[in-house]
Amino acid sequence: MDTTDPSARPRLDAAGVVCSNLPRSIAFYRALGLDLPDPDESGHVGADLAGGFRLMLDTEEVMRSFSARDTWSGGGGRVTLAVRCSDAADVDRRHGELAVLGAGSLNRPFDAPWGQRYATVLDPDGTRIDLYADRPAAG
Repeated sequence: MDTTDPSARPRLDAAGVVCSNLPRSIAFYRALGLDLPDPDESGHVGADLAGGFRLMLDTEEVMRSFSARDTWSGGGGRVTLAVRCSDAADVDRRHGELAVLGAGSLNRPFDAPWGQRYATVLDPDGTRIDLYADRPAAG
């Protein structure tokens, strides 16, 4: 039994994406619906998401400034961000728009057997972005 005070427990509250071209990444994530500020000279921007979660975008230079051992090159990592869309048509529309703004499409929109319209695009640095919406139940 965990008797730790809940306020003292660690809480995952942000995800970070390392960007090779910050303005291009900002344009991509704005098209995805995030309210990102204009970049300043720091090389870091962030957006508050639902539930107090945050998405942070940092340049490779920012990441190297405190983690020189990492190279931060070579495309996307082993992370997927999943975005709920309003409906199947929204999945299709966003897929077409984001595939052009980013690094292309990994999965064109399809009706998944688990009851969703589903697609995957790549952000400008190759991070997978899954787009999905529940399909109406057959009736």
